[in-house]
Amino acid sequence: MKLYDYEVEKVDGTKITLKEYEGKVLLIVNTATGCGFTPQYEGLEELYKAYKEQGLEILDFPCNQFLGQAPGTNEEIVNFCKVNFGTTFETFAKIDVNGEQAHPLYKYLKEQAPTDEDNGGMAGLLLKLKDKFSVTKHEIQWNFTKFLIDRQGNVIKRFAPTVKPEELKEHIEKLI
Repeated sequence: MKLYDYEVEKVDGTKITLKEYEGKVLLIVNTATGCGFTPQYEGLEELYKAYKEQGLEILDFPCNQFLGQAPGTNEEIVNFCKVNFGTTFETFAKIDVNGEQAHPLYKYLKEQAPTDEDNGGMAGLLLKLKDKFSVTKHEIQWNFTKFLIDRQGNVIKRFAPTVKPEELKEHIEKLI
């Protein structure tokens, strides 16, 4: 399967394929509203506003697999993001990104980009959490892992949660 073949669920329960985003540069992010990285929503929205007219779409997939940091319903999550961070990009229904119940889209993304590009901060975070949480190297390490996709649907890079949205500008500009 190709990226555009995957079906995802919107917050209202309707299903779409990613074909709706064909020809766009995509940033696909698993998020959480109660995470230390939650303020990255602000940076994601800034990226979206800066590059939307040039073809960037940000696809937000809330995930509650990391210490239960995305509680609430899909609607509550969307409202939280809009009220607290002014988000206007698409937030989808909550999904799993690791394990047997991982969404097929995330299985595909991990196959295409099995490791994070890290800025050095993720290793320290995982060391602090090693007794509470453990994932393999190829699994999603935490909330706010970011996948950058080109206009042809190719997964270009996978960025660790510690890589802030503003650090992605030059990568996005190469694809716009």
